[in-house]
Amino acid sequence: MSSPVYKVVLIGGAISLLMALAIVTLKGSEAAAPFIVLCFIALAIGLRHFPLVSGYSYTVTIFGAVAAALYYPEYFTQVGDFRFAVLITPLIQLIMFGMGTSMGIKDFAAVVKNPRGVFIGLFSHYMIMPALGFGLASVSGLSPEIAAGIILIGCSPGGTASNVISYLAKANLALSITVTACSTLLAPVVTPVLMKFLAGALIEIDVWDMMWDISKMVIMPIGAGIAFNRLFHGRVKWLDNAMPLVSMFGIAFIVIIVTAAGRDHLLNIGFLLVLIVLIHNLAGYALGYWTGRLFRMNERDCRTIAIEVGMQNGGLASGLAKEMGKIATVGLAPVVFSSVMNISGSLLASYWQRKPVKKTKAYNEQEDATIIPQVVKSSR
Repeated sequence: MSSPVYKVVLIGGAISLLMALAIVTLKGSEAAAPFIVLCFIALAIGLRHFPLVSGYSYTVTIFGAVAAALYYPEYFTQVGDFRFAVLITPLIQLIMFGMGTSMGIKDFAAVVKNPRGVFIGLFSHYMIMPALGFGLASVSGLSPEIAAGIILIGCSPGGTASNVISYLAKANLALSITVTACSTLLAPVVTPVLMKFLAGALIEIDVWDMMWDISKMVIMPIGAGIAFNRLFHGRVKWLDNAMPLVSMFGIAFIVIIVTAAGRDHLLNIGFLLVLIVLIHNLAGYALGYWTGRLFRMNERDCRTIAIEVGMQNGGLASGLAKEMGKIATVGLAPVVFSSVMNISGSLLASYWQRKPVKKTKAYNEQEDATIIPQVVKSSR
């Protein structure tokens, strides 16, 4: 899009916002729903043109997805006999394939160059968030299935959103990419075992079934993507440009489907669930950061560990809830967490952007060798 087009889109978003405010005042929020959704869509598109705020585009997209699902759930649950929930697994596979196309052996070089940092990141990720999720679920007073969803998001691997936030926050992007990739590859074993141990008393957990579900949603598509990248690297540039957008809209559509399916539950316990996942998310950032401090990591790496611990793969967690047949209950916490973490992550990145840290020669060499172009593009 050209610059004038972006400006027109933003003007349209501003007009939609004014219309929404006027209609809410006169007739209530239900009547203003079309303008509220249009405002979010226009803002998400317009922000991508401005580097200083482009990182917020994805966050606004998630807001728009949630708004659309809450106001128009009937359009996102099923059409005739076709239920939209069946699209969740293929969408996750497509997103993971895109992640694989941007990966290569060099992206795991940090394991050799900085094994200590990667180990601390993985250990913190799979210890802090599951423990926090279990503790919060235990005191929440929510129904067993919704409480299990809180534990599920805590037991999930990191998502690519953490790489974008690390880039914006001037953290160690190479370390972030490696911890995300390694936590994802460990997920087929670690996530089911943790869920059985921590959530087995709340819902039935079949460890082997969950291992297979994660393998088909994550490991196989990523493996196919890595093979595709090795065979066609640099030959299909349109795919490199398209995959960040495909991933963004794929996650947004997953959010819409799960939110629409669990709308009634969400309206009943929405505030409490938002509060719980906000505590989960913020505590993850704080404990991740201070874990890095405890192990005497530098400031850049401490920021990376904080982001990697605090941000989870909500799409995968939603897919697992769907495979369990509990998308409207177990799937709620992952969707709310995804929305909350993108807001908090964007704000945290904005804060850390204004507090730069000195780069070391070793870091610059590592960063130059491992930054994934798609990660940078997706933040614009």
